[in-house]
Amino acid sequence: MNKAGKQASGHTNPLFFAIELGIFAGVIWGGIRWLIYVFHFTKVIPGFLAEPFFQHAFLMKPAGQLTGYLFFILFSVIASLIYVFLLRKLKGPWPGMVYGVIWWAVIFLAGSWLFLQQPMFRLPWNSVVSEFCIFLLWGLFIGYTAAIEYTDERKREQRTKLA
Repeated sequence: MNKAGKQASGHTNPLFFAIELGIFAGVIWGGIRWLIYVFHFTKVIPGFLAEPFFQHAFLMKPAGQLTGYLFFILFSVIASLIYVFLLRKLKGPWPGMVYGVIWWAVIFLAGSWLFLQQPMFRLPWNSVVSEFCIFLLWGLFIGYTAAIEYTDERKREQRTKLA
């Protein structure tokens, strides 16, 4: 295998690709999630995914926010593994966007029943909308990156550039 998880045959190894994609998705979109929290666009703490494992008071401190950031990266790796192994052949940006919205719904609607998150309807609207947009774009990033890697999107983009 060479550098980017490519096998000698030129095909991308799905496992390594998904892990790498998840790390980048988590680093980028987890960082943006942290920024929207710092700038008070959302009241959802960066460590919300770590709530079942750590005390809320710890997650409010800088070390807790870093822990939450790492949990978001781990969550992104798991989500990208699921996407790459089940949905990688879907074309275009829409499947990824839907994937992100589904994760948002699971975390913010069903998550309140599982005590992952406070009920969505108790959050201010700016938090709900900000989180929705972050998950939409996070899903777009995962889905469209996988689509470009595993479908003919790259060829189609090259044809439109040449025309």
